[in-house]
Amino acid sequence: MSILVTGGTGVLGRRVVRAVPGARVLTRSGDGHRGDLLTGAGVADALAGVTAVVHCATTLGRKDVDITANLIAAAKQAGNPHLVYISIVGVDRVPLPYYRAKLAAERLVEDSGLPYSILRATQFHDLIAKLFAPQRLLLFYPALSFQPVDTGTVAARLAELAAGPAQGRTTDLGGPTVWTARDLAGQYLAAKGRKAARVPVRLPGRTFAAYRAGHHLAPRNAEGTVEFADFLAGDL
Repeated sequence: MSILVTGGTGVLGRRVVRAVPGARVLTRSGDGHRGDLLTGAGVADALAGVTAVVHCATTLGRKDVDITANLIAAAKQAGNPHLVYISIVGVDRVPLPYYRAKLAAERLVEDSGLPYSILRATQFHDLIAKLFAPQRLLLFYPALSFQPVDTGTVAARLAELAAGPAQGRTTDLGGPTVWTARDLAGQYLAAKGRKAARVPVRLPGRTFAAYRAGHHLAPRNAEGTVEFADFLAGDL
């Protein structure tokens, strides 16, 4: 079995590469199999002999649709490997532009004719930390809840999917606990040994209404044991 990881140098991709012994990494530069998902150049060659692809690469925008389309086209030339795609819980219910792009990419995968598995996960610990990191005397937090998940937990699931048969849309994956953002902000400050006034932010609109409704959460699919505080303790 040969597995190719796109986005293998990113936050999640690095963990997937560690979880898949002998994984190939698709890269535009540096060590790995050269290929550019935006242009499609070199991607078919990188896929030669591959039995599964874990697609972690992201542009954080609309071009996610383009890179997924290019990957699918190259995969069809390379023997139809199992395509494992990582997405986000709530992409079909939270009207963020990036979520719409991820949903459009999901639909490309579903309609590709390739054997596929799609895993939706909740927000990573890294993202929650980045939300708080730039703030100092005042720490603004959205008046919402999150269910942050460790990238290692997600990577292990993706590796398991890649090693097995295609499953289509799989069960969502959430972190072990749903926390209010206020609680997460407090955990962040405690871990960093800092003090700051925590200030809630309440925003109008359909997007934040969807977040308030919990459409980005998966409380029935809480997995893993690494809490946000555990992540911070290892991230100092």
